[in-house]
Amino acid sequence: MTNEEKPVQREPLKQLKQLKQLKQLHDDIDRRASRVAAQNAGRLQCRRGCSSCCVDELTVFEVEASRIVEANGTLLREGTPHPVGVCAFLDAEGACRIYADRPYVCRTQGLPLRWYDSDSGGEPGSDSGEVIEVRDICELNIAGPALEQLPESACWEIGPTESVLAGIQSRLDGGESRRVSLRSLFASTQDDRRSVDDTQ
Repeated sequence: MTNEEKPVQREPLKQLKQLKQLKQLHDDIDRRASRVAAQNAGRLQCRRGCSSCCVDELTVFEVEASRIVEANGTLLREGTPHPVGVCAFLDAEGACRIYADRPYVCRTQGLPLRWYDSDSGGEPGSDSGEVIEVRDICELNIAGPALEQLPESACWEIGPTESVLAGIQSRLDGGESRRVSLRSLFASTQDDRRSVDDTQ
């Protein structure tokens, strides 16, 4: 069993505190993401059932997996993951079955993104040392003003929120940064894994 496939380990008191912090962070993300989405309302094509960014084999920090487990016990015990190829939590119509408890990465999908990176000068493996801003957006939402023309407030900045989330996870696992595969949360996938292990 790999580190990404380990079931969520519960440490009740510590986990309750980190889950509370996570929910507050998710609420803050939703508020900020809504403001960014409002500034891009004319270009965003994201709708219920739009699932091109709902990729398979996604892993999340253990604390985010814990939120999903806490709120979706029946689904995880009795439900069936979506067939391999897209996110295990999609239903037959391509809608998210854990939308209220979805992880951070799913809460900003489709928005214009901005982050800082080192400039390679166009040469693979080279690094000029200059820090540049990079912008990107889902290909379904490209139509509209050039990303470079958008004000910073109209883009989701990658980096600061990831650091806060990593801090919550670090306080839970002492800096191990444990991650969990979303697909592995379903009891049926755990049963399948045990069956394979038993035959080896």
